[in-house]
Amino acid sequence: MGELIKIVDSLENKISKLLHKLEVLNNANIELEKELTNIKSSQENTSKTVSEWEEKYNSLKLANSMLGSNTNKTEAKLKINTLIRELDHCIAQLSE
Repeated sequence: MGELIKIVDSLENKISKLLHKLEVLNNANIELEKELTNIKSSQENTSKTVSEWEEKYNSLKLANSMLGSNTNKTEAKLKINTLIRELDHCIAQLSE
């Protein structure tokens, strides 16, 4: 009978340890999810910043080509033609 009590106590002890480990792992999981959310948010902000800088760079490149830079004249002409086509399309839609 005493041996059975020892086995039951041992099982209770092991179950208690397992429940504690489960709680610790759940807390760690919650912290990791928070960290992942923060990292995703940071990555989105970085992507937006990169996009903004790329847009600014392209605008500066276009402005330089319009100011007489020989390296990007064809690119500037293509951009101007695209803008003209977009304006023509808008005007056509407004006149309908």
